[in-house]
Amino acid sequence: MASLIDLNLYPDPPNTATIAAACATTAATLITPKIEPKLEPLDQPLDVPPEPYPPSNSFLNPNPTFSQNPTPLPDPNLFPEVDQNNVYSEFHRISELFRTAFAKNMEKYDDIQATDPDSQAIVPVPEENQLSTVVVSSRRKYPARSSELVRVTNLGIQDERYFRDVVRKTRMIYDSLRVLVVMEDDKRRSFGIARCPRARGDLKAASVMKDRGLWLNRDKRIVGAIPGVHIGDVFFFRMELCVVGMHGQAQAGIDYLTSSQSSNGESIATSVIVSGGYEDDEDAGDVIVYTGHGGQDKNSRQVVHQKLEGGNLAMERSMHYGIEVRVIRGFRYEGSASGKVYVYDGLYKIVEAWFDVGKSGFGVFKFKLVRMENQSEMGSATLKFAANLRTRPLEVRPVGYVSFDISMNKEKAPVFLFNDIDGNHEPMYYDYLVTTVFPPFVYHLGGKAGGCNCFPGCSLDCFCAKKNGGEFAYDSNGLLVRGKPLIFECGPHCRCPPNCQNRVSQNGVRNKFEVFRSRETGWGVRSLDLIQAGSFICEYTGVVLTREQAQLFTMNGDSLVYPNRFGERWAEWGDLSQIFSDYVRPSYPAVPPLDFAMDVSRMRNLACYMSHSSCPNVLVQLVLYDHSNLAFPHLMLFAMENIPPLRELSLDYGASDEWMGKLSICN
Repeated sequence: MASLIDLNLYPDPPNTATIAAACATTAATLITPKIEPKLEPLDQPLDVPPEPYPPSNSFLNPNPTFSQNPTPLPDPNLFPEVDQNNVYSEFHRISELFRTAFAKNMEKYDDIQATDPDSQAIVPVPEENQLSTVVVSSRRKYPARSSELVRVTNLGIQDERYFRDVVRKTRMIYDSLRVLVVMEDDKRRSFGIARCPRARGDLKAASVMKDRGLWLNRDKRIVGAIPGVHIGDVFFFRMELCVVGMHGQAQAGIDYLTSSQSSNGESIATSVIVSGGYEDDEDAGDVIVYTGHGGQDKNSRQVVHQKLEGGNLAMERSMHYGIEVRVIRGFRYEGSASGKVYVYDGLYKIVEAWFDVGKSGFGVFKFKLVRMENQSEMGSATLKFAANLRTRPLEVRPVGYVSFDISMNKEKAPVFLFNDIDGNHEPMYYDYLVTTVFPPFVYHLGGKAGGCNCFPGCSLDCFCAKKNGGEFAYDSNGLLVRGKPLIFECGPHCRCPPNCQNRVSQNGVRNKFEVFRSRETGWGVRSLDLIQAGSFICEYTGVVLTREQAQLFTMNGDSLVYPNRFGERWAEWGDLSQIFSDYVRPSYPAVPPLDFAMDVSRMRNLACYMSHSSCPNVLVQLVLYDHSNLAFPHLMLFAMENIPPLRELSLDYGASDEWMGKLSICN
C-alpha cells in the first residue's frame, strides 16, 4: 500500500497535541501576508535552444548562500539611470538578511546545525490518519488547500495503476468539459445570443470541477512526485495543473506553503514553472538558475529590487531543509489549444541561493536547481527530440529506420517503421489498408445513405446533425465532444464541403506516426506529434467478414480482429455524471451487436500494431458516413488524453466472446 509520510520540519518534533495547539494558535492569530506572485509571462518558443550555462565561482563554493563578497555592481556607463548607492545598499541589506534569516527560530528549536540537505525528519503518519488523495464533496464551497506537508512513498504496481487511473479520469472530465463549454458558447453565438467575449473553457471547466470537489490532492500538500502523474505528462492549460494538484497557483510561478500555514512558521516551496519569463533565468536542462519573483512591471521588465519574502523565502527554506521541488516547463507550441504547453520534467533540489544584480541593474534572487538522479528523461527534451525527428530523422537516429512510409503515400502523413532491436521487418510484408473494406451487400441492405443539403456549410438544423440527436459530434477544432454508441458524419451524398465540421474521421490521419519494435510489447505505435485529448488518430482497418466467414478463417489460423470485444471506452469520454446529477449515458442511436470480424492477415494499417492496456490512452468510436447499415460501422480511434510524442498508444481490446475466441493478431 502507498503510505503518506509527514514532513515535520522540527528535528525533535513535539507531541501531537503541542503541534495541533500551535497550528490552531497560528491560524487564529496570523494573517497570510499579501504576496506579489511571480506572474507567468509569455513562454519561450520550443525551438529556441537554452542559453549556455555560465561558469560561476559561486557554484564551487560549498556554502555560497551567505556569501560575504557581493557581486560587482554594473558598469555605470551601461546603466546610467541606476542609482549605484541604492543598489549596493539593497544588495548589502539582503545579504545581511540572508546571513541572519531565522537565526532566532533556529536557536529556539535547536536546529541551527540542521544543514544536511537530506535531513528531513520524516515521521510516519498513523494508519488511521491517512487520507485518500481523491476527495469528492457534494458541497458547493470547497475547503482551502491543506497545510499538511506529506510525501507519498512505497507505491506498489497496483497503487501506481490506481492513482494513474484517478488522474486520467480527472483529466478526461476536465478536457471533455472544456470542449463542451466552448461548443455551447459557439452554439449561442450562432443564434446571436452571446455578445460578450468568448468563453474561456479552461477557466470554466476548472471552476465547475472545483465547485464539485473534483480537484485532486487538496486534502494533503504533497512534496515531491504526485501519484499518478508521470514525468513527460503534457498539459495545455495552467488551470489543469491546479486541477490535478501539480501546481496550485493559477498565475504565480512558485507554489508554496506560506509561513502562516506551516507548523513551524516557515514557508516551503513545492513546485515551480520554468518558462524563461525573467531575463535572468538560465535553463540548461538538468541545471536551472531560476530567478525569484517580484519587481516586474506589467511589461515583464525588472523595475525594482526583489525582496526575501513569499516564494523567494519559500525557495530559500526548501533549500535549507533539502526539500525537492517539482519542475514544470512551459513552451510556446504550435497547434496547442492555448498556444502553450506545460511539461512535467521531474524533481529538482535547490542547492544554492544568492542575491545578485540582474541584467536590468536591479537586485534579484537567484536559485540554482539541479535535477535529481535516476529519473525518466525530461518531457521537454522529448518534445524537442521529436520535433527534430519529424524533419531530420536520419540525423537524429541514423540507425534503426526500415521505412519512412509503410503506407506508400496512401496516408496524408507518413508512417515510419523503426526497429533497432532485431531484424524483424514484418509490417513491410502487408498491404497497407487506409479504410475498411466492407462486403458489397453492406451498401444495399442498410438503405440508401441520405445526405444533407447544407451549403456552403452545415448548421445545427443539418440532417446529419439530427441523426446524431440534434448536435454535432465534434467541436470547431475537430475534437470529439462526447463519446456515443454511434456517430453519423456527413458523407458522399452531402452537399457540404470537405472541411465541414461534421467530417473528421473520414479525412484520414493528420499526425506522423511510427510503428516500432519494442522488447515489452513486440510491435507498438507512437506518434511523432503531440496529440490533444479528443483528437482523431486513425481508423482501425481490415477486411470485414461475416460470422460464417470468420469461423472458416479461424480454422485456417488467420489473424482476425473482433470489434464486439473492444471495451466501451467511448462512454468514458464526455462522461459528466460527476458534474451534472441528471447526466445520462448516451444511448442514441442504438446499435445492434457487432456480429462481424475483420481480417488483417494480408491487409492492415498502423492501428493493428497498437498494444493492449487496461488503462488505455486511445478509444474506439463507431462512425458511419459512406453507408447507412448500422450493423457495419467504421472503427475510428480517438485520443482519451493528451499523448506526448514518442509515448506508446494503447487500446482496450476487451475480453473474448463465446464464438470468436481470443484475439489473435501480430502482437
